[in-house]
Amino acid sequence: MSNEGIGTTTICQIAVVVRDIEKTASAYADLFGLPVPTARLTDTADKTHARYRGQPTDARAKLAFFHFGPLSLELIEPVGGPSTWAEHLEAHGEGVHHIAFRVEGMDDVVAGLEAKGLTTVQRGDFTGGRYAYLDALEPLKVMLELLESVPVQNADG
Repeated sequence: MSNEGIGTTTICQIAVVVRDIEKTASAYADLFGLPVPTARLTDTADKTHARYRGQPTDARAKLAFFHFGPLSLELIEPVGGPSTWAEHLEAHGEGVHHIAFRVEGMDDVVAGLEAKGLTTVQRGDFTGGRYAYLDALEPLKVMLELLESVPVQNADG
């Protein structure tokens, strides 16, 4: 990572942490005249390898997405073990949790942001990629999420 930043200036997602994803998704759908997205549950810890504040966690969440061109609005309802989502909901209530950027070279970007004083709060994998949340609440008033695509390997390797 260079001193210029994280390698992109394009926000791909804004996420809102909620207590009732079905109710909130219905409200967004009604307001924007869109279909209500189906909420899905994130994978289990054996697949996500999630770590929260440096420790393994069985954190899970229900997710629902609204797509607005290149930008997605993600609704997150925390379930399961300790997570950045549950922590944020408890400390700040419902509302914006993070803005997300797609990056390449996740480890280098995370190291560069940590060198600037940010703290990695949670990391994990998902089908087709991995994520990292960094605490940028003091300087930016919002968490940052980094998303990196990784090639999906088939059974042949």
